[in-house]
This record gives sequence, C-alpha cells and structure tokens, in this order.
Amino acid sequence: MKILVTGGAGFIGSAVVRHILDNTTDSVVNVDALTYAGNTESLPNALDNSRYCFEHVDICDFAALQRVFEQHQPDLVMHLAAESHVDRSIDGPSAFIQTNLVGTFNMLEVARQYWNALESDKKAAFRFHHISTDEVYGDLEGTDDLFTEETSYEPSSPYSASKAGSDHLVRAWGRTYGFPVLVTNCSNNYGPYHFPEKLIPLMILNALEGKPLPVYGDGMQIRDWLFVEDHARALYKVVTEGKLGETYNIGGHNEKANIDVVKTICQLLEELVPNKPEGVDEYQNLITYVTDRPGHDVRYAIDASKIERELGWKPEETFESGIRKTVEWYLNNKEWWTRVLDGSYTRERLGNN
Repeated sequence: MKILVTGGAGFIGSAVVRHILDNTTDSVVNVDALTYAGNTESLPNALDNSRYCFEHVDICDFAALQRVFEQHQPDLVMHLAAESHVDRSIDGPSAFIQTNLVGTFNMLEVARQYWNALESDKKAAFRFHHISTDEVYGDLEGTDDLFTEETSYEPSSPYSASKAGSDHLVRAWGRTYGFPVLVTNCSNNYGPYHFPEKLIPLMILNALEGKPLPVYGDGMQIRDWLFVEDHARALYKVVTEGKLGETYNIGGHNEKANIDVVKTICQLLEELVPNKPEGVDEYQNLITYVTDRPGHDVRYAIDASKIERELGWKPEETFESGIRKTVEWYLNNKEWWTRVLDGSYTRERLGNN
C-alpha cells in the first residue's frame, strides 16, 4: 500500500513514518510544510529508502495538495499535520485556525475529490485517518473520570478549539458524504525527536546546561503520558484495521503530575550525568515555579480500553521505561537537538501574554 502522511517530519508524524518504513512493506508519501517543528533529520534512514517520497507542501495550499494526490495515488491517508503547541496558540492563534481548520478542510476536500474518482475496489479500500488530541475534551479536574470516545467536547485553548473543530469537520464529511474516515484522540506524547519547547525535552536540555526548569503554577497538572513509538504502532493499526466511522482514544495508562515528571528527569540525570554544570549541586534545585498559563487544564486521562478490546493494541512502554529511553536518546543525540536549537527557538516558556 501507499500511505500519504501529512506532517511526517513532525514529532509524531516522523515516528509514524519510521514505523511504517521499518516494520511494513508499505510506501510513504510525506507531505510537510517544514515549519519550525518539522525536521527531515528526524527521518535519518528515509531518504535512502525507495519506499519513501517527500513533498514539501503546505496543507493550506489546495492546488498543491491536488497535485500530490494526482501524482502519488495514495491508498490511505494519515493526517497529522497541525500546529500543536498550546502556548504558541495563546500567543498567536491565527496560524492554528489556518492550519488545523482550513488545512484539514483542504485535506478533506482534495481527498474526497480523489476518492470519488477511484475505481470501485480502490474506492472501497480507501481510508482517511485524522489524528487528534485528548485536549479537545477539556478538563477532568476534581473527578476520577477518564476521557472516553463519548466524552463531550469542551476545549480550553485556541489549540484545542482548533483541533476540536477539525475533528467535527472530519466526522461531518463522513456523515454527509459517506467519506471513509477514522479519528483518534491521543494523550501527551513523549520520546525521541521531540521539539525542545515541549515539557520533557525542555527540562532535559535546560538541566544539562544548568538553566532553570520552569514549571507552570504548582506543577500538579496531571497528564497521561504516551511513548511516541507506542502511539505510532497504534495509529498504523487504526488506519489499517480500524472500523470506518469510529473514534479510538489512545493513551499510555501513565497518569503523572508535571512536577513528578520533572523530578523523574532530574533523578535520571543524577544517575546518567553525575558531572553537573558548574554551580549546580542537584538538578532538582533548578526547578523554578512560574506563573501558570491562561486556561491551563488540570487533568487529562484517557480510557484506551476500546482500542485494546477491538484492535488488540496496548502500550509496550511504562512511563519509567519510556522516560529512561527518552533521556538516554537526548544524551546520545546531541547533534540532532543542537541543530534544531540553531534556529529561532530559544527555549522560552510561551503563552503568558
């Protein structure tokens, strides 16, 4: 099969591309605009792979998308391209509306036109898989509940609102046009090749340089952490085996408060990098509490029983095993993150304007 992956140079998208190329015989067409968070160096073995093709295309460019579909004739679509950082959405929501809503609309319409023209057997096999987030559900503060596929949407940030809107568009295209769609909503991802503005890589890299480890509010915001390679396995299983029209929640069964995540990273660095930067006696002493961001949800937690029950997927990594692999990856891949940081990003916490 030939799978068109949008956002395949991003964090989760690159994990999906690596998974497909390393574990299947499928071909991949990677469509990515290469914004600040897109990096083809996250696909170190792809360029030499005859089953891989890269298209430097923005999903907001309707005509370019039409050309890509016509030229490559994909069998499946995995739509991951999105602006994805809550803090950036607070500082500049316009890009999130354009990419996440207008871009998804473009993908749906171009893919639908393409699908309508397919011969019957290829048309019957075609699937459009939209990858989304648990943040569309809002906040679980004060409850022991979990997000299920039936949880109502209550997005809190411009980012989550834009993703909620894109989810609704995808489901509407399925219901109105009979377009073959699937939707997944995932919990917080972490792992190798994560852009350094996100919590876990930011803490690792700041600690290695003896810089403050900024933690929002009291650090008691709870997230369900999902190792990105586990997520990539789940996404491939959904697009190839999932029931059309269905939604699948994907979580890691690893609820952790942000402050505990940061302290775990500090403990691992004490073990793995005992020679600390000058003036640092313990990594944990670098923790600095900063003003909480507006509209910060307190707790997210995913009920992933449906995908386990129906498709046989469950995470292979515990948080303890996954976070160790992640810290070790950053320690062993300094060249990758050094080159990322050569750009405009300077490791500030965004979203407090």
